[in-house]
Amino acid sequence: MWAIRRGMSTRSIALANQKGGVGKTTTAVSVAACLAERGKRVLLLDLDPQANATSALGVEKLSGGSVYKALLGGEQLAESIRPSGHENLDVIPSEVDLAVAEVDVARAENYLQRLQFALTPIQGTDKYEFIVVDCPPSLGILTMNALAAVDSVVVPMQAEYFALEGLAVITRVLQQIRDSGSNPGLELQGIVLTMYDGRTNLAQQVAAEVRKHFPGRVYKTVIPRTVRLAEAPSFGKPITTYDSHSYAAQCYRSLTDELLAQPWPLTGAAAAEEAAAGAAVVNATMPAAGAAGGTSPGAVETTPVPTAS
Repeated sequence: MWAIRRGMSTRSIALANQKGGVGKTTTAVSVAACLAERGKRVLLLDLDPQANATSALGVEKLSGGSVYKALLGGEQLAESIRPSGHENLDVIPSEVDLAVAEVDVARAENYLQRLQFALTPIQGTDKYEFIVVDCPPSLGILTMNALAAVDSVVVPMQAEYFALEGLAVITRVLQQIRDSGSNPGLELQGIVLTMYDGRTNLAQQVAAEVRKHFPGRVYKTVIPRTVRLAEAPSFGKPITTYDSHSYAAQCYRSLTDELLAQPWPLTGAAAAEEAAAGAAVVNATMPAAGAAGGTSPGAVETTPVPTAS
C-alpha cells in the first residue's frame, strides 16, 4: 500500500466538515493568512468546486487553473500554484470545472490517493511549512482524497445539534480512512467552534459536551459570528487584512497560536476513541437540544466512504 512519506517538514492540514455553512472556508482562509502573518510559508489549496476560498483571497478563477489536471496525472500540481497577493501565502485556486473530478477521479487507478500522489513532490521541496486544504462540504471523492493526503484535520463546527451529528460522521470517516490503509497516521488536529453565540443556552451546552467528549482536542478560542467577518470575502481579503484590529481577526490569531503551540506529531486520545466520542456526544446532547428547539434545517448526509484499492 502506497503511504504518505512522514518526516517531511511540511505540515498539511485539511479543514473538513461535510455540513455546509459552518465557517469552514472562512477558517481555512483566516488560519492560512494568520500563519503567513506569523512568518510561516503557507500554501492554501482550494479543493472546493465552489471556489469560495479562491474568491476570499481575491484570486481570479481561471479555467484549467485548479488541482483537476494534477489529480488525473496530466500535469504537476506545482504548475497550478499562484501568488495570493499576501506575503508568505500562495494558493492553488479552484474553479467550477473541478466538480467533474468527482466522476473522473473515481474512474482512475488508486482513486483515493490521487491528491496524495500530487502533493508529495511539493512536500518534498520543503518550500512550504504548512499546506492548508479547504475541502468541499461533502464526503465525496475530493474530500476523501484530502483526508488521505494530509497529516491532520481541523473540524470547524457550529454549536448546534445538527453540527454534532456532523461531528459524529466526520470522526467515523477519519477512522475508516485510517483502517483502509490510505492514511494510517491521519490525526484529528482539533475542533473549533465557529459562529458562536455564548448568549444562548444551547451553544453553551453543545460546547460543554464537545469539550467533555474530546478532551484536549477542542480549541479554547471560539470564533464569533460578526458582520466584519461576513463582509471580508466580498472584498477579496482575509479578515486579518480587511479589518486587522477587529475582534474576529484577533480570535483567528489566537486560534492560530493555539494550533502552532500543539505538539507535533500530535498526542492525545487513541484514534479509535474519536469515533466513539463523536457518537457519544450526539447521544448526550440529543434530548436537551430537541427540548431547547435548537435544531437547524438540513440533516447531515452519511455518504458511504470509499476505500483504497
